[in-house]
Amino acid sequence: AQGVDWTIIWLYAILVSIGILCIFMVEYRTNTNWLQAFLGGKTNYSRQLIFAGICTIIATFILLTDSKLFTALANLLYVFGILLMLATFVFGRNISGSKSWIPIGGGFNLQPAELCKIFTALALAKFLSRPETDFSKLKSQLIAGLIAAAPAVLSVLQHELGLALVYSAFLMAMYREGLPAQILIFGSSFAILVIATLILDPNVLALFLTIIAGVIFFLVRKQSRKNKSLLVMIVSLWLLCVGIQRFVVPYIFNNVLECYQSTRIYSMVGKDYDCTRNKKSERKSGEKAVRKPDDYNVRQSKIAIGSGGLTGRGFLKGTQTRGKYVPEQHTDFIFTSLGEAFGFTGCVIFLSIYLFLLYRIVRMAERQRSTFSRVYAYSVASILFFHIAVNVSMTIGLFPIVGIPLPLISYGVSSLLTFTVLIFILLRLDA
Repeated sequence: AQGVDWTIIWLYAILVSIGILCIFMVEYRTNTNWLQAFLGGKTNYSRQLIFAGICTIIATFILLTDSKLFTALANLLYVFGILLMLATFVFGRNISGSKSWIPIGGGFNLQPAELCKIFTALALAKFLSRPETDFSKLKSQLIAGLIAAAPAVLSVLQHELGLALVYSAFLMAMYREGLPAQILIFGSSFAILVIATLILDPNVLALFLTIIAGVIFFLVRKQSRKNKSLLVMIVSLWLLCVGIQRFVVPYIFNNVLECYQSTRIYSMVGKDYDCTRNKKSERKSGEKAVRKPDDYNVRQSKIAIGSGGLTGRGFLKGTQTRGKYVPEQHTDFIFTSLGEAFGFTGCVIFLSIYLFLLYRIVRMAERQRSTFSRVYAYSVASILFFHIAVNVSMTIGLFPIVGIPLPLISYGVSSLLTFTVLIFILLRLDA
């Protein structure tokens, strides 16, 4: 195809190669014939190589397809994606406590929640590019929000909290198209209030919120005499914040989230969560009252990355990686193998490749003539950024463990296929 951005294709190829190399580092054993193991299809790195080959064929097919096809099929694909996610409740396999996988034969499983990111990006782009869509109106903003929220809600029902969070990345694409900044500010403020609730004593935080409200009232006291609604707004916001801190946050942790999910979030801020307060764990007979599966993961991950130092231990020389100390190291914790083998320098170079890829995609988004292509490009950039930021933060203990793969690096057919299709549809639209 003419006009294809070859820089992005090369960056894609480099990242997929790094991914296979990382999985190889995790699984390599000194007594195996690595060439035979690569061609045998029995190890995870050989399977990832097969996935990469299949994805190359799919990528070529996408580049040869008429770009109008993606616009025409956007809504149909979105409905198909939602139906596929609903099908997991009937035909799905339970893997690591999450019923979000459909077996596709040959020992491979497909995760519809991953694929649905592509269909949601296309559907959102289709909706926002319609001539009759006025995105300054609340009705249009709610419909766009609903398009992104539907697969997120299904992901939560499948116990895939991490993948559900990814759908919030579409807010960035909506913000570029004119979503009011207040919504993002409100969302960020809620997140800060939740973290503050976990860290501080309830009475101390309530007092702190009261002092802030008092200071704001003192600063606007002259205006509030003329405008009583200003006083009502300050009092309402104070009541809302205290209400969230006192009742909403404890309710979410004790009644909505599973015990292990609450434990993960608490452990992120260095606190212990008491599972006896969790109503969901009470309903499950035979479940242990206190379960702390994640401190070990993060601790081992930090040890592995830290042991890499400035320049790393070297290729295939990582003791933590080779000793299988870090759980899920070929999937969600793949970044640890890079950190241990190539150190801080290697991590900076690796993250620079991602940064350059994101820069190229955003630049590509801004040069699009059609709204459809621009919204889709921003959706791709937002999804990639969210995955990278959360996954890396997760492995170094700055974010709770939510099971989000590292794009094009982590092992898995669903993840690699999703990011391949996302990127190559963008390249086709741009070309």
